[in-house]
Amino acid sequence: MKIEDCIADFQIPRYLHYMDSAATSLIPEPVIAAMNEYDRQYRANVGRGMHRLTRVATQKYQDAHDRVSSFIGGNEGTTVFTRNTTEAINMVAAGLDWHSGDRIVTTGAEHHSNLLPWLRLRQEGIEVGIIQPGEAGIFDIEAFEEAITANTKLVAVSHASNVLGTVQSVREIADICKARGAYFLVDGAQSIPHFPVDARRMGCDFLCFSGHKMLGPTGTGILWMRDAVISPLILGGGTVEDVTTEGYTLTGGYKRFEGGTPNISGAIGLAQAVKYLENLGMDAVFRHEQKLTDHLLAGLAGIENVTVHGPENVKNRIGVVSFTIDKIHPHEIAYLLDERAAILVRSGDHCCIPLMRHLGLENGTLRVSLYLYNTLEEVDLLIETIEEIARIA
Repeated sequence: MKIEDCIADFQIPRYLHYMDSAATSLIPEPVIAAMNEYDRQYRANVGRGMHRLTRVATQKYQDAHDRVSSFIGGNEGTTVFTRNTTEAINMVAAGLDWHSGDRIVTTGAEHHSNLLPWLRLRQEGIEVGIIQPGEAGIFDIEAFEEAITANTKLVAVSHASNVLGTVQSVREIADICKARGAYFLVDGAQSIPHFPVDARRMGCDFLCFSGHKMLGPTGTGILWMRDAVISPLILGGGTVEDVTTEGYTLTGGYKRFEGGTPNISGAIGLAQAVKYLENLGMDAVFRHEQKLTDHLLAGLAGIENVTVHGPENVKNRIGVVSFTIDKIHPHEIAYLLDERAAILVRSGDHCCIPLMRHLGLENGTLRVSLYLYNTLEEVDLLIETIEEIARIA
C-alpha cells in the first residue's frame, strides 16, 4: 500500500485540512470496520467463559497484544493495554517500590503527563531533578551524565517533543541509566506513530504510548515493560489465579495489570491500526512526513514576522512544527486558519507550561502536526494562508 493511496480511507480530509495529529490522529475505515465487526459479530467478554463468542473475543484480544508487541520489538517484554499514555506513566509512578531519598530525573520539555506523576512523588520524599533543554529543545548528553546519580531510581524522557518536534537520543540516555542502575521510561506518544521504534534496541525499561495518536481509537494506550517490576494499579476480575478470604495470588503476564473488563473493541481497533501502519511501512511514513515538514519549514522561513520554535531542519525532528507570529495570539491564528482555509491546527501551551515559560512564550505557540494523510498541496495552502495572516501583524 502506498502513502498516496491511503487518503481514500479517511473521511475528514475530504472536506477539511486536518493538521492536529499530535493531539489525536484521524482513523481509517479498516480500523472502524474491525471495531464494528467485534460489536456486531462476536461481542463478548474476554477470558471469562467457554461459549463460542467469548473464545473468539479472547483470541482476538490476545492477538492484539501480540501484534502491538511485535510492532515495537517488544515480544520478550510485557505489553499492557491502558487507556492512554497518561495512565501508563501513572501506573509506573504508582507501581514502583519507592523509598525516601530515591531520585527521579526528567526534563523541562515534558508533557504534563510525564511530569506531574513524578512531581507528586515529592510528597513521599522522592527527589525530582529536572534538566532544562536548549532553545531548540535539544539536550546535552552531559547534562544527563551529571544528573543521573547513584541514588537515581528512574529517568523519564519523551522520545519526541509534542511542542518542538525534537527527537531525543534515548539510546545514549539508556546507556547512562544502565551504568548507574536506574530504570529508564520513554514517553513514546509522539515517536511510535511516526517512525520505526524498537523497544529492546532503545534500551528502555518502560515504553508508554497512545493508540489515538497512531490511527487507533481513543481510550487505548500501551505500557510496555522489559520486566514486570511494578505492582498492579488495579486489582479485580481477571488479575488473579486464586482468591481466598485470607488473600489472593496474582496471575502472570499482562493480565495481572488489566483488572476488570477492558476496552476490547478498542484493543482490536488498535491492532488493526498497527496492521495498517505495517502495510504502509514505518520507513515510508517517516519519509513522507519529512518531505512535508521540510517543505513547511522552508515556507515559514520566508515569511516576515514568523518565528519557528524548534530545530530548523528535519534531521532531528518529527512533523510537529510550532511557530508564532509577532503581535498575533496563537488562538487567533488558529481561528483564522479554520475560518479562511478550513485548516485545523492546535494553539496554546500544549500541556507543556514549564517548557513555554522556559522559552519565554507566554501565550504558547501555534502547532502544526502532520501525518501520513497530509499532502504537499495542503502544506502550500497553509503557507499561503499564514503569509496572509502575517501581513496584518
